[in-house]
Amino acid sequence: MTTLFKSEEGKAAILKLYDQKLQELNIEYRAKTIESIYGKTNILITGSSSNPPIFIIHGANGCAPIGLDTYPNLCNKFEVYAIDVLAQPNKSAATKLSMKDDSYGKWINDLIEKLNLKEVTLVGFSFGGLVILKTLINNATNIKEVFLASPAYIVNGNPLKLLFKVFIPMKRFMKSKKSKFIEKFLFELFTERDNFAIEYLSKVFLYFDMDFTPVPVISKSEAQKIVTPITLFAAKKDIMFPGKKMIKRAKNIFQSLKETHLLEQSKHVQNKADNDKIEGLIMQTENI
Repeated sequence: MTTLFKSEEGKAAILKLYDQKLQELNIEYRAKTIESIYGKTNILITGSSSNPPIFIIHGANGCAPIGLDTYPNLCNKFEVYAIDVLAQPNKSAATKLSMKDDSYGKWINDLIEKLNLKEVTLVGFSFGGLVILKTLINNATNIKEVFLASPAYIVNGNPLKLLFKVFIPMKRFMKSKKSKFIEKFLFELFTERDNFAIEYLSKVFLYFDMDFTPVPVISKSEAQKIVTPITLFAAKKDIMFPGKKMIKRAKNIFQSLKETHLLEQSKHVQNKADNDKIEGLIMQTENI
């Protein structure tokens, strides 16, 4: 069986943290495995089945429990499906999909079909935003609305800045295992210090085969085909996907852009106050 974990010990260490985060959430949930067109997909489901469905799609090098932790109250108004994205350090298959076609979109739509869902709201952070946009491009029939937080695939940051502030500290940590380098990496991307992220990413950087493929950006012609309502949250201090640049381009290319919000105080990974704001706006869309 294909795996992206570099060792069984490394896999055990990462999945132990996965389970620890899930346990700390102290929520009622059920885990479901879907045999998708691209392999096993693990999904954590919480909230009442009588509520409308919502998917939470996490970012690169993440996992479903992080998504549930970011938006913990969505389960009060939705049936929440937190997806373990393929080829990431979690419990789904190691299948690597291309960012150049709509494979990620085919995958999400396949999950929706196999779960027999309609009128699904999609929420995605960072790389999860790319997955969502690919889903809309592939087939938006069963998608009601989407919310994107610091999404990939609309704009990219300055590559030299990213090299020195993000990539080099990550590589230096992988080589030396010195905590000061992962602290530097996280300082550039996280608005608030996150102890779980430090512990989790320390293991991921060492024991998981990460994908360093450059993230493309959506073409204007593809973007203009999208008709599903989009609410966009962009972070002003985000060096990966700069907020002002993102909003400017989004307004130019998306005909279905419903709202944009520039998060003045956040870096790439939002602070709790901004996550609460995002969650509140999502919940306002359902009059339950």
